[in-house]
Amino acid sequence: MKKFIKKIKSNKFLYILSVLIVGVFLALIFRVTYAFLAPIINEAQSNIAIKGDTVDDFDLKVGSALKLNATPTTLKENGTNYTTSTTATASLKANSTKNTATYNYYLYFQLENNTFTYTDGSTPEIILTITNPNGEEVTSIEGLTYGTFNGVSGFDITTQNGLFKIANNYSITSNSSTTFTNQVWNITLTYLNLSFDQSSNFGKSMSANVMIQKNKLPEIVSDVCSGGENLATCITTLAGKKPTSLTKIYHHDASLTNGAGDNSYRFAGASESVNNFVCFGTNTTPCPTDNLYRIIGVFGDKVKLIKYDYANSNLLGTDGEYSTDTYSKSSYSTYKGELTTINRYYWNNSTKKNTWSESLLNKTNLNINFINNIGTEWAAKIAEATWKVGGNTYANTCSKTPSVVYQNEIVSPVTTNTTDSKTEYKAKVGLMYVSDYGFAAAPSAWTRKFSYDSGNGYGNAAVTSVNWMYMGLHEWTISRSAGNSYYAFYVYHDGLVDDHYVYNGYGVRPSFNLLSSITYVSGSGSADDPILIN
Repeated sequence: MKKFIKKIKSNKFLYILSVLIVGVFLALIFRVTYAFLAPIINEAQSNIAIKGDTVDDFDLKVGSALKLNATPTTLKENGTNYTTSTTATASLKANSTKNTATYNYYLYFQLENNTFTYTDGSTPEIILTITNPNGEEVTSIEGLTYGTFNGVSGFDITTQNGLFKIANNYSITSNSSTTFTNQVWNITLTYLNLSFDQSSNFGKSMSANVMIQKNKLPEIVSDVCSGGENLATCITTLAGKKPTSLTKIYHHDASLTNGAGDNSYRFAGASESVNNFVCFGTNTTPCPTDNLYRIIGVFGDKVKLIKYDYANSNLLGTDGEYSTDTYSKSSYSTYKGELTTINRYYWNNSTKKNTWSESLLNKTNLNINFINNIGTEWAAKIAEATWKVGGNTYANTCSKTPSVVYQNEIVSPVTTNTTDSKTEYKAKVGLMYVSDYGFAAAPSAWTRKFSYDSGNGYGNAAVTSVNWMYMGLHEWTISRSAGNSYYAFYVYHDGLVDDHYVYNGYGVRPSFNLLSSITYVSGSGSADDPILIN
């Protein structure tokens, strides 16, 4: 090697050539190395450049929890109102690079425990008042009633429980990197000191929290499912994600007060706040009103639907139990649907008995005509079900609350006056149960009876306004009256439940279970954006 190097050095041409070759080689190495290291170098330089800059500082805080404990001391006779307050604050300071930043957040009010009642049966006693960061009073919260009560404006929460959304995706902007922009919400509970005796609420209490956070709590099916998932699983998953007062889905397990106790998942609440619409019978968008159905709930692994508005002869036909009498849109001011004319059907005019297996409404109109008119593709999505048709007496149905009626109607129906002694009937399509109708109302109604009950039953506007299944016309249920072989139960136009002759013509809404294999495609569940299924 030494001789070789010495020979190159002694030869001027070879020496110059070797220097050039080494130079080119080193240049190539540098070029490749720089190409590899350039991103790392640039990132390091960039980090050095912003080392003195700040990042956005976004902070959310709440004050102390709210508590009310009614005692002779806190609510003195002829004394002042009893109040407690807290705040929720959003603070934002921008980074020093842009000196501006915008964020959004959500604000919720959560009633964790409330044992208060209306002392005189109806007068509001506990009022929730909220002012926004602009000093303006909040006057609209879904699920709560706003007004002025004994001189105090706000929402009546005397008997409420659950979670309520105050601010949805509320925006805060900062244009400073040195000073915070603060948005403060003020929340006050006022126990009204009224002129009548309120001592029956002494010893009772209320506890509440305010939640302010960056992320929205799930409220609709599309918040937990994106498409292709099992529909029943989507609904039960949503029910398990967050408070029922937002999803309007209630799990009727043993711990649900006044519930069915059957481990079902049922939608309940005011029609406009319950996102349980499904488009069924067509793939047309937007979904025609006549193809809108609503989810009663999930029972086992199946989703149960009921038609949103009443079914007409285009679906049920003009044979079977069809009546030539009709309702019009103006027949009752209580009607909530959109049909100009509503066809009426007998429960069983052919034999005039309350035996469902004999009814042509069952056999012809629902399980032949309806099935044929929706088409084979959609009929194939409906599961055969076992319908409880034994019924019970008027006293055990109309004069009871939903949880009791569920036991009498579904768990232990009677067979008196049933000529074929059947308490069950297998078919694809049926009608709603009385208990289905009862549990569709908000939980606050589940302690009421289905009868008139001196104006406090299911015919009360306080109940019909929070029952998504109520449609405002006389409507048949599938349940028979065991006390009279000619009677079946129906929903009266004002919302209460009564029994009457099966050869009367009333409105009908088909109800059925979907196959357990049905999947969710898309949709929020609102009437304008119903759930699409596959």
